[in-house]
Amino acid sequence: MSGTSSDHPYNPAKRAGSHIYVSGALSVDADYRPVSGRREALDAAYDRMVERLATEGGTPGDVVKLTYYVTDLSLREEANQQFVDNFAETGAARTFLEVSRLPYGASVEIDAIAVTERENA
Repeated sequence: MSGTSSDHPYNPAKRAGSHIYVSGALSVDADYRPVSGRREALDAAYDRMVERLATEGGTPGDVVKLTYYVTDLSLREEANQQFVDNFAETGAARTFLEVSRLPYGASVEIDAIAVTERENA
């Protein structure tokens, strides 16, 4: 799930100096099928986001801002727990909002901004 294609003409992650911008990572499997289950879908989107972040040398500890897009606002409690499990120590900022639909029938999408100590040309 990395690289650009005609279906996905954008970078999954882009470094600009010490900043890394991660495109929205969906709660889908490797074949773009939606992951079922509430926490499972959140975890799948998180895992895709971490994979994309790593392509530019980032780690979850580098994340300073996340945006969660969900098709069901009642996922907030599980998303809060996921956030506590993964970002409580970093003090990252987060936005959580409901949308009517996501690509591929996904129920969760997460994008991120990270800041690393190293810069890349």
